[in-house]
Amino acid sequence: MERLGTVTPERMHLGLMLALTFGTGIVDAVGYLGLDRVFTGNMTGNVVVLGMGLVGAQDLPVLGPLLALAGFMAGAATGGRVLKRATGTWTRLTTVLFSCVGVLLLVLAVVLLVVGEDAPRLLALVITTLLGLAMGVQAATARFVAVKDVTTVVVTSTITGLAADSWLGSGKGSGADGGTPRRVAAVLLLIAGAAVGATLLRWHAGVGLLLAGAVVLVATFLGTAHSRLHPR
Repeated sequence: MERLGTVTPERMHLGLMLALTFGTGIVDAVGYLGLDRVFTGNMTGNVVVLGMGLVGAQDLPVLGPLLALAGFMAGAATGGRVLKRATGTWTRLTTVLFSCVGVLLLVLAVVLLVVGEDAPRLLALVITTLLGLAMGVQAATARFVAVKDVTTVVVTSTITGLAADSWLGSGKGSGADGGTPRRVAAVLLLIAGAAVGATLLRWHAGVGLLLAGAVVLVATFLGTAHSRLHPR
């Protein structure tokens, strides 16, 4: 705990949001590969799948992506509402919201493990909707924590900044804010999370969600403990 206290809030929050980005990669791999090709964290990809599905391309789903999108928006709205009057960076409400995300992921993992691989269509839709809800809450809460370039759910803007500020672009990426390392870490961790999630699907979709939930809860615990050592 003493070592935790030596970490600055900025570095701590960056590390925690990167961990959540890794967890999102796992969740999206489970959603897309294990639950009928639905992204529950990356809404850009989900909207594209929805658009293609609406015209019947390659039998892509429509209802699943639509419900996941609705769940994500509801979760983000809930997070924004809860944090509306919150002050500081990591507050009691931040802990509550991230904890709810972690617990919900664990509950859904247990449901999948109990039901088995061949979950009924209706149950799969419920799970993807709730996963979207969880990721929406996470995204809104991460937005409140406000670590630059790390939204925890998408890296399109991160990749844009990485390329635009690289030596091929403006050359600003090596500045004092450490933009390039942070952006590279976010991209690589999302890739790593997706790879881990896809690998765990060889055993069971629920295993991936168990790991993702554990990542969120551990990050939440560390964030809460650190905030007590660095009150603002």
